Amino acid sequence: MEATALSYSEILTALERQPLFEDKTWKLSPEPFPLTLDEVALIEEIGVACLDFHRALELLYLRSVEDKNLLRNKSLKAPWVAGYLDRGKPEKLIKHARSKRLRGEIPLVIRPDLLLTDNGFALTEIDSVPGGIGLTAFLAQLYYREGIRLAGDADADSMIIAFYDALASRTENNKLPLIAILVSDEASTYRPEMQWLAEMLQQRGKRVYCFHHSEIMPLGNTLCASVDGNPEKIDVIYRFWELFDLANIPLAEHILEAWEDSQLVVTPPMRPFQEEKLSLALFHHHLLEEFWRENLPKSSYKLLRKIIPNSWIMDPVDLPPNAVLDAPYIGGKPMTHWEQLGDASQKERNLIIKMSGFHEEAWGARSVLLGSDVSRTDWQKGISNALSSGDRNLYLLQEYHKPKRLKHSIYKSPDVAEEVEGRLRLSPYYFVKENKTKMAGILATFCPADKKIIHGMRDGAMLPCQVVG
Repeated sequence: MEATALSYSEILTALERQPLFEDKTWKLSPEPFPLTLDEVALIEEIGVACLDFHRALELLYLRSVEDKNLLRNKSLKAPWVAGYLDRGKPEKLIKHARSKRLRGEIPLVIRPDLLLTDNGFALTEIDSVPGGIGLTAFLAQLYYREGIRLAGDADADSMIIAFYDALASRTENNKLPLIAILVSDEASTYRPEMQWLAEMLQQRGKRVYCFHHSEIMPLGNTLCASVDGNPEKIDVIYRFWELFDLANIPLAEHILEAWEDSQLVVTPPMRPFQEEKLSLALFHHHLLEEFWRENLPKSSYKLLRKIIPNSWIMDPVDLPPNAVLDAPYIGGKPMTHWEQLGDASQKERNLIIKMSGFHEEAWGARSVLLGSDVSRTDWQKGISNALSSGDRNLYLLQEYHKPKRLKHSIYKSPDVAEEVEGRLRLSPYYFVKENKTKMAGILATFCPADKKIIHGMRDGAMLPCQVVG
């Protein structure tokens, strides 16, 4: 074991002293996951591409809403895009998302999920309300040692500072803003890590606090919180909840009113179309190919085409007899209705079904079903379930790209660390300031090799990444 490696007791003591998740544990590793310089450089390029994608997605949505032409020198209208992205959303939230004051507003923290496969990275999701910010920052501090270069920045505090700088950049430059991190009850598992993040910033003289919504007080057209016993006006709310959960936030109306009166900045912006997984299917939709080509920088378009798996929207619509679905082929033939997916062979079922958004089941891996990993009966049930909710919540069908086998050192016992085989998901965190991305950390989730779907689990390890070579 290298001199820079962390002992089991060091890691365990640190985690016991500062629990970061409620009732969650994971395997421990003596060292960060190693990435090459080329891999880190590519991940930084992916951050730029994700920002470009968000900008183009906003343009696509708003032009679709207004039934405007999508191309410069060719006729193409797609009102169905807004129809997909607005499906199942409350009218008031749709109206808010289309507000002219929100034009150009995108999430200030962007986190894609990247699987490392034999053919490079596969981008399976772009999260605009990501968990793990505090956890990744904590692990960066824990694993940082002289001689270790952490991916994102050599400074162990880079995640903490980048998070603050992104939020503070949305307020007046000459003011020390009061920033409130609001975590919903639905997302309460993540509250400890956000509280830790706020405390780290308070130690650096920043006015950042993690509040429960019950601690926020509407005063006039503002929202206030008690700081050192005194009610103070909140300048920025960092909302840690998906928009399906907005109805469970008693302050929702007051948040919208304070924003409308320009008394408050809310980030991520409350725009449901930015939280739909089906945007990846829109990127691959054959009718929209020229739009993306025109509205993305060439380098970003080329990179996203390479790393986003083929994806389709499972819309249970009836087609005329001479039409076929925008969908994978089954038995070498195009499909005319989605139920035909149930007849797919084991090889053809190398597909993922997952809910697109605006529902509690769209969080994490709750709705994910891998066709090649379940029985035909369960696969058919999954298809039926996806189609039965199509009038409210659409599902995404996506090619499954299997992560390759890698090796990393994991503690098998408090005294023994062994190199074991596993599969890797990387979650880089990009912080947006002045229309540029800063990649300030990468969370590695290293799961046992027999696990097909990678997510935070008891049998896996979560750790920061270091640059090697």
